[in-house]
Amino acid sequence: MTEEQNRLGTALRRWRDRLAPADVGLPTAGRRRAAGLRREELAALAGLSVDYLVRLEQGRATRPSEQVAAALSRALHLETSERDHLYRLAHLPLPGAGRISTHIPPSVQRLLAALTGQALAVFAADWTLITCTPLWGSLFGEPAHDPADRRNLVRDTFLPESASAPLPRSERGREAMEAALVADLRTAQGTFPDDPRLRGLIQECITRSPRFARLWSQGAAGALGHDRKTVTHPVVGDITLDCDILTVPGSDLRIVAYTVAAGTPAAEQLDFLRVTATRAPLND
Repeated sequence: MTEEQNRLGTALRRWRDRLAPADVGLPTAGRRRAAGLRREELAALAGLSVDYLVRLEQGRATRPSEQVAAALSRALHLETSERDHLYRLAHLPLPGAGRISTHIPPSVQRLLAALTGQALAVFAADWTLITCTPLWGSLFGEPAHDPADRRNLVRDTFLPESASAPLPRSERGREAMEAALVADLRTAQGTFPDDPRLRGLIQECITRSPRFARLWSQGAAGALGHDRKTVTHPVVGDITLDCDILTVPGSDLRIVAYTVAAGTPAAEQLDFLRVTATRAPLND
């Protein structure tokens, strides 16, 4: 099969070849035949089987799902224009304007790779978890074990039966934290009024959570900010951390960072969790 006949596979191989292991937080020790990622490395990052990735690159699979295309776009650190090119080659509709995006720019991907030893996570505008560092998984429980539509902070807060682990406790109190989260979600609704996933999330929470319905009816809009939270961990016990939310210019992503001051008991607890942290990709 020629490159022209297998445009999707050719593009995937070239994007894989240009991405260095260090760009995605992988060790570079040992001999490598090529500077780029190995197939098994890309497959692990995207949450795919190596066999399926081989079939995509060889042109034996030509129509990946939107979830697979999104996972490959993130794993390959594609720019927005490159992501759109991937969708066209896969015969998929482009991610629509006015819809909440789960695309992570390469610069943010590199930031996460450089700070892999910190507790960081990236959320979409509707507070769906997109990706996180290994320490985040050790601190809050491995999110890769949860279905994609369940990895949402709003659901975990107001529909606790969907949460895989207890939520951290805010020093401002639960009511204030919940009110701030609902206000943030209303701001997202103002930006993405036609997003079906966001509409579904809001309607589900209004229907199933009287607390959410009451706060939503108040109409407040705002944005989450700095907080101090206490996590009850099954191994290290209670650990109190600073929680900061960073935004990316030109993007509606939220980068959530949990940090502690050096030399404190909380820092020792985090150091212990770093030792046990492992990487697990999130699937859409």
